[in-house]
Amino acid sequence: MSVNYTEEQVQYMIDLYVATPTRDTVEILSKEMNKSVKSIIGKLSREGVYLKTVYKTKTGEDPITKKEIVADIASILDIPSEWIAGLEKSPKKDLKNLYNRLYEFEYNAEEGLDGYQIVYKGEY
Repeated sequence: MSVNYTEEQVQYMIDLYVATPTRDTVEILSKEMNKSVKSIIGKLSREGVYLKTVYKTKTGEDPITKKEIVADIASILDIPSEWIAGLEKSPKKDLKNLYNRLYEFEYNAEEGLDGYQIVYKGEY
């Protein structure tokens, strides 16, 4: 079994990364130790200190699928999401707008504000 890192190197990596847990720190360690970025990330992961970067959308929001938005809409309408599964084919922006509007009505109705209620006029 070959040893890629000495105990001192591992401790140095951990100390530096814990102080500043960023991709830049990983790249600095990679250059200092003449190892690949993947090797550094792998070692930090095995040591239990590596923090995976969280993906954000272009607008800085947490990613959400259309299916999740449709499920949230169904929840507000108190219906099974299967009933409106076809909405998943709609543009995400439109689904978000619909969700936000329904949420606004639901929230304002719960607050007892006049003029905010969803009235169902039909059959299921």
